[in-house]
Amino acid sequence: MTGTQRHTEPIDVHLIALRDGPAGPEVLLSRRAGDVYAAGCWHLVSGHLDGPHEDVVTALIREAREETGVVIDPSDVRAAVTVHHRSPGGASRTGHFFEVRRWKGEPGIVRLDVCDAMDWAPLHALPAQLVAYCRAGLDAYTAGARLAVHFQLPGDRIAFDPGADRLRLVPDVTDQASGARPDAAVVEFAERAVGRIARWTDTSWAREESRVWRVHGVQGGTWYVKVHQNERFHGREVRGLRTWAPELGAAAPRLVVADETLRAVVLTALPGRPLHGTVLAPGRERAVFQRIGALARRIHQSSPPQTAPAGSGPAVAKARRHLAGARSHLLPGDEEFVRELVRQAKDLPPLEWVETHGDFQLRNILCAPYTADETDNRDVFVAVIDLERSEPGPAVRDLVRLSDAWASRPDLFEAFLAGYGRSLTAAEEARLVIDAALDSVSGIAYGAAHGDPELIERGRRTLARLRAEHRRALSSTGDAT
Repeated sequence: MTGTQRHTEPIDVHLIALRDGPAGPEVLLSRRAGDVYAAGCWHLVSGHLDGPHEDVVTALIREAREETGVVIDPSDVRAAVTVHHRSPGGASRTGHFFEVRRWKGEPGIVRLDVCDAMDWAPLHALPAQLVAYCRAGLDAYTAGARLAVHFQLPGDRIAFDPGADRLRLVPDVTDQASGARPDAAVVEFAERAVGRIARWTDTSWAREESRVWRVHGVQGGTWYVKVHQNERFHGREVRGLRTWAPELGAAAPRLVVADETLRAVVLTALPGRPLHGTVLAPGRERAVFQRIGALARRIHQSSPPQTAPAGSGPAVAKARRHLAGARSHLLPGDEEFVRELVRQAKDLPPLEWVETHGDFQLRNILCAPYTADETDNRDVFVAVIDLERSEPGPAVRDLVRLSDAWASRPDLFEAFLAGYGRSLTAAEEARLVIDAALDSVSGIAYGAAHGDPELIERGRRTLARLRAEHRRALSSTGDAT
């Protein structure tokens, strides 16, 4: 022992009596009254062990009978969570919280000297005047924790204060925090923004270095937490979320909070699922692509167009490096095709710059309702996510990766243009060919360096399509020949 006194403290028990309510689970609460601690505050039915002869389950059953009149069978008692608590006055105790869903009798006030009200409260909407210790136990229980620490500080209120939430969940050996949750700093950042989080689900793309989690709050609500792989991606996503994304309303996530040091953001969740890999009926596909075109138009028209900066043409400067990295995976004739496009690129007329998403492809486009049936356009909702490559550029930038989706399906391209509200100019069509080819080579080089055969195959497939559609290189006027 390092101290002068062995640690001793009371043990208490708390009843989480649950029933099904119209809005979800409800928990039984009693309001403390008289000459007791926390008079006037709501609390769970609870009490201390009578002595060393009494175990915690026996004590819970006794307290429930003495305070509410109900009879609980020991076989219906379930361990919920244990909380090590310290009050604002400095006294500590250990509380064992138990879940019970079945009992005999109707709960009611038995001792008017210590309780003046009893009621059911939705588990996701607990009353404000709830004892902080009790609230800590319920929040830990809702979060699925098995052990929690709740050490209050001198001056803290007895009733729960969101600004002085002292609850700390202790992961157990099976806790998903070891693999699915981010580090403690990101967890704290997210919970400051949206409150206590009950569940973290890793939804990151396998090939990306950015990390994304879908989180569910203890008191309800769903958000996404994202940690970017570098400052550039973080800056671009935050800028897009603060500039053009609000113009899309429900069709883009809303930025809740951002932290530049952590390179982290908290975003609202959107309905629907990504379109990547889906199989839809032709009529449904056309309706979806028309909505995608309308979505692209809203992004590109979210601010007035600007004159392109000098030297802002296709990314030909990187072509040599990407070709070197992709060369072993290119088909005969691919490299010559790309080099000819690079030579032609310098003669293309500049295109106006608009706001662009930058990674506009089916995996970043959500659709709802998610069905394969034929449908009228009015039934289709699409939204866009993942803005970390968002920055001003030519509008055709957003068609580079999307164009694979309508390969050999001119009806889908026509549907997109119908939603977009106009056709592409000759200069835009030429730029699309060049940018798609350069993007394919870049993808092949990246896939080769990171062992991603899917990315390599997608790039090879796109190059083969482009070569078939444009058997000769572009003319100096920007027209395909």
